[in-house]
Amino acid sequence: MSATALIIFATISAYAAGTDIPESGWQSWAPREEITPVFKRDDLVGHDAAGSLLIESGGNGAAFGAWKQTVTNVAPGKIYRFNAWYRGEGIDNERRSVIPRLLWMNGRGEATRSPDFAFGEPGKDDWSRVDYLTQAPAGATQVEIQLGFGFAPEGRVWWDDVKLVEEPNPPMRTVRVGTIHHRPRATKSAAESIAEFAELVEKAAAEHPDIICLPEGITVVGNPQSYIEVSEAVPGPTTKLLGDLARKHRCYIVAGVYERVGKIVYNTAVLIDREGSLAGTYRKTHLPREEWEAGLTPGDEYPVFDTDFGRVGLMICWDVQFPEPARAMALKGAELILLPIWGGNEILARARAIENHVFLVSSSYDMQSFVVDPAGAILAEATAEHPVAVTEINLDQQILQPWLGDMKYRTWKERRSDIPVEPETN
Repeated sequence: MSATALIIFATISAYAAGTDIPESGWQSWAPREEITPVFKRDDLVGHDAAGSLLIESGGNGAAFGAWKQTVTNVAPGKIYRFNAWYRGEGIDNERRSVIPRLLWMNGRGEATRSPDFAFGEPGKDDWSRVDYLTQAPAGATQVEIQLGFGFAPEGRVWWDDVKLVEEPNPPMRTVRVGTIHHRPRATKSAAESIAEFAELVEKAAAEHPDIICLPEGITVVGNPQSYIEVSEAVPGPTTKLLGDLARKHRCYIVAGVYERVGKIVYNTAVLIDREGSLAGTYRKTHLPREEWEAGLTPGDEYPVFDTDFGRVGLMICWDVQFPEPARAMALKGAELILLPIWGGNEILARARAIENHVFLVSSSYDMQSFVVDPAGAILAEATAEHPVAVTEINLDQQILQPWLGDMKYRTWKERRSDIPVEPETN
């Protein structure tokens, strides 16, 4: 790696033995003395070699602090990759308690935006790897790296192999996403309703989408049949038809069908891959009373699915009324949520994208069929007059919210999943 690209390379094992405050500029920090964790160098533990920076709560449930170091040779507008390794013990929620972040500052030491937060993914030998890409904001000439820890009374974390490197060729996972807004009317069968959607898929294919979202219940809308009458096995006739379209146009397709498993019928969203195969199913977990009164059964899982462009989750209609489905999928790494929906609250759909920092695509009959970014902005919309909308999104784009910064990881640092929700008594 070139000297100009490498901003900091801090292998803790290279520090002089026997010192609590390591060389190369690392300092301990806490907001006040009463909650200061225990900071020390551990000469026996390390990622690739012995030697690391350790923070321990020491039984103090309020303990919070960080190892920190300031790097001065940064340039505004440049893209940087922040890497670090950590190993935690006695921590109930690493997403919240392990807090690596970057604080960008101008030459006077003033913050130029809210800090960038990151978290790690499991690596080898109980060590997790932080890997975060960010753009230095306007006016930034230095950055403070903080290796933080807190809110785990019996916990400890070791930090090692910290890097901040200029990234001249940042990745761009651009994805062309499409949505359909169409309601068949006066069709005589499921096959006739599906045929109308197939025509619109053909139209959308001219814009070369990577994935197309169709609405909920495409086999029942517009025709006189019931949920139970149109129910079928999955895979089955409808997934085969959708599979033929997906294979022909080399795109993924998501759609809502009614899945029969023995005596049970689910409201199901299917994911068809570019080869035309069934790549996954999601069974609607939150049924309105109209559906369970009609004989449908709710699902009980929140799966996510890996595609060739990223990880996706599926929700269906009434699921958007509740925070849990989107939250569960985002916690499992979903970057894009597809929402086949009959009709519902557009504000809640946008809220699910905002609160979980994901892209969301809805396809509907009675509400907006749109593509929403993680800040809640509508990027494209299909309408009755223009029933097909295709737009490009970048799953690697850093999206900054005013006053808040990048919420992609900050969200999970501040969310309190550890506080139990009181059960209802009535």
